[in-house]
Amino acid sequence: MAKTILAVDDSSSLRQMVAFSLKAAGYNVVEAVDGQDGLEKAKLQTVDLVLTDQNMPRMDGLALIKLLRELPEYQKTPILMLTTESSDEMKSKGRAAGANGWLVKPFDPQRLIEVVKKVIG
Repeated sequence: MAKTILAVDDSSSLRQMVAFSLKAAGYNVVEAVDGQDGLEKAKLQTVDLVLTDQNMPRMDGLALIKLLRELPEYQKTPILMLTTESSDEMKSKGRAAGANGWLVKPFDPQRLIEVVKKVIG
């Protein structure tokens, strides 16, 4: 059974690239347009991995991660940040919120797949 990944990003072109790369590697992808949308979709359907941007309208990535970690079904789910933010300060905030890893945009689709496979198989 294919694993399902929630891709949260306010950029539709980036979401499409992520979804295309992941689907080509055999994963199911649920897309969300911002943190609020991502949280609602995560509550409707439990996913195996969350990939989220940081800077988004309505709710940013860190807020989304904190709220997901409060839900019992997402306490152990891997969450990766996929963002242009690459400062150590931002990475430590991400870790503190509960992120398991960090990918910097622009991302390499092959690298994304490698990381995802390491995290959820």
